[in-house]
This record gives sequence, C-alpha cells and structure tokens, in this order.
Amino acid sequence: MSNINYPSNQGKLYFFNFSPWRMMQIEPFFYAPNNKKFICKDLDDAIEKGLGDNSNIFIYGIKRFKRVEEFARQKGINIYRVEDAFIRSVGLGSAFSKPYSLGIDSRGVYFNPKKISDLEYMLQNYKFTQELLDRAKRVREMVIEAKFSKYNHLSHVKLNIDRDRYSKVILVTGQVEDDMSIRYGAFGLNNSDLLEIVRKNNPDAFIIYKPHPDVLSGNRVGNVHREITDRCANLIVTNISIDSAIGVSDEVHTLTSGAGFDALLREKKVYTYGIPFYAGWGLTVDYRRCERRTRKVSLDELVAVALILYPRYISPRTGKFCEVEQTLMELKEEQERYFNNRLYRYSINLRGYILPRGRKLLRAILKPFNLKI
Repeated sequence: MSNINYPSNQGKLYFFNFSPWRMMQIEPFFYAPNNKKFICKDLDDAIEKGLGDNSNIFIYGIKRFKRVEEFARQKGINIYRVEDAFIRSVGLGSAFSKPYSLGIDSRGVYFNPKKISDLEYMLQNYKFTQELLDRAKRVREMVIEAKFSKYNHLSHVKLNIDRDRYSKVILVTGQVEDDMSIRYGAFGLNNSDLLEIVRKNNPDAFIIYKPHPDVLSGNRVGNVHREITDRCANLIVTNISIDSAIGVSDEVHTLTSGAGFDALLREKKVYTYGIPFYAGWGLTVDYRRCERRTRKVSLDELVAVALILYPRYISPRTGKFCEVEQTLMELKEEQERYFNNRLYRYSINLRGYILPRGRKLLRAILKPFNLKI
C-alpha cells in the first residue's frame, strides 16, 4: 500500500451526484483505513446515514446542492468538488474507461472561472522550489515523449501540409458543447463560433479542425454543421491523436479545451476564447481576462501545479495511490498494449460502444422511478 494519505478521506465520507457505476470506478481515490462511504440523494438521506461531525462531503462536478452546502457551512463540514484531472486514461471517460487521476478541490471546480479553485489558488500563491520545478520539467518531458494527453486511444500520425501556400497552420479544437467547462467558461461561444472567429481573423491560414473524441464516438453532442466546416476549415482530422494535430500546427485556438494545455506543454502558441484554467497567467493569448489572476507563471510552474500538486493519482496496475511519474509509466504500458494487442483493443472499443448506449437505455427505463445509474 502506498504511504500517500489524504486527510479528506478520513472518517465518514458522503457522496452527492455519484451514480453507483461512477462510484465503483473512482472509489480507490477515497481510500483510507476504516473510513465509511455513503452515496446520498439529498441532505435528508445524508443525515439519515449519519452526516455530522467527522464527516467530509464530496460532490461530483459543479451541480449545486443548496441545502447540503448550507448545512455544511453551519456545521463546519468540508465540501470537495470532484472532476477528472488532465492525464486521465487510455480510453474515453464517456466509454466507461476508469480514470487514473482526479482533481478533488476544496474551493471550487477548476473549469469554472467565476469562482476560485484550489488549482487557481496554487497558481496565484504557491512558493515554488527549484526541486519542484526540476521535477515538473521531467514530468513534462515524460508527457511529451509518450505523446500523452487526457485521453490516449488515438493513433499518432504524421500530417503533411503544403506550408508554402499558407501564412501558418492553426489547430482549432472542438469540445463537447453541453460540457460544464463550456457552460461556465466559454461565455456563450460554441464550436461553430470559434471556427468562424478564427477563420475571419486568419484568412490566409491553413486551419485544421479536430472534433472532440467524445463527440466523434457519438456519446456526446458538439457536431458543427458541414457548411461551417467547409467554409472555415481546410482539414478535419478525426482518428488521430491530439499530439499529432498539435505537432503540425503553429498555433492552437480553443475555447476552454484541455488541448490548449497539451499545446502549452509542447511549447506552442495558444489562443483562448473562454477562460480555461491555464489562461491568464502570461502563457497564452487571451480573448477574455480573469481579474483574479494577476501572477505571471512559467511553464514549469503551471506543470508543477496542474500535473503534480493538484491531482490525485492511482496506479493503473494496482489501483493504489501513487505519484504522477508512476501513473505515466504504467499508462504508457497500457497504451502500448492497446495499440499492439488487437484483441485487447477490440474489447476496449466494444465496451466503449455498448456500455454508453446501454446506460442511456437503462436511464430511460428508470427515469419514471427517479433512479440514477
């Protein structure tokens, strides 16, 4: 067992907005000897299950539970928001791939710029040591060498573009349009808006558009009308990794996508049109400002917070707590197996096709009974 311990995992843990399947996937992130975990529907359900002293509350995502939050304030109970972190898995989360990192935040959610998060607080205030920055540089090198991003199931392909005909090559990254990072961080803009803005401002550029893999899988929404892509994009890339698309590009333009963070790791010029967590620190060209973010940080300082200090990691092999370096090494092994073992890849892809559709069907069946899965 790892010697990594989290005080928030001690005692009685109460989980809101967690379906049973999600809880099964991420339960290892909340391990502590002899703690007790309860999935709850609402405050009354939690109180009935013993919510009180020596309790911690975890809420998945940004959903508000006003009575729960007010009760926690009155009783001095800690509330933590839970979301995927930035190096997640080989397969897609919407395809039921288990995450290997989570952000567990005591202040907010990292993708909501309207309220400070632990990630933003650390970027604004943390006193970085040279030892930590040296470690961050090594972690960044590991990520680049392995060509990692949040999801890591798409092939690495070398794109050939006739650069002589164009002023520059721009990558525009699509996102899931009902995703909370878009709702809270994009200020009303969507994928179509982004493409049209980038084309208008860069009439002589070669524009690559990469739809989000969750949209391509059919699990989430975010398709752009063909008329817009025909007018605004020179090339649409689908079944290639974000690393491949970033590699051929001079600039990356995004609303709030984690692909902008991936591009910063690879030292590309990044333009943001919403306010993602990595914007406002002097590393990106930003369409909007977050007035709270007044500090200028280096790339290694951003990496130190976003990939070392902020997330919790588990070992893909053992499911136990570990440091980011171990997760990266074992994730590389899993990715190589996925690419090189046809049967393993087929089983992962089949599960990713069947389970989300089965879940939608079950949700429709159970909806009249107000049950979640």
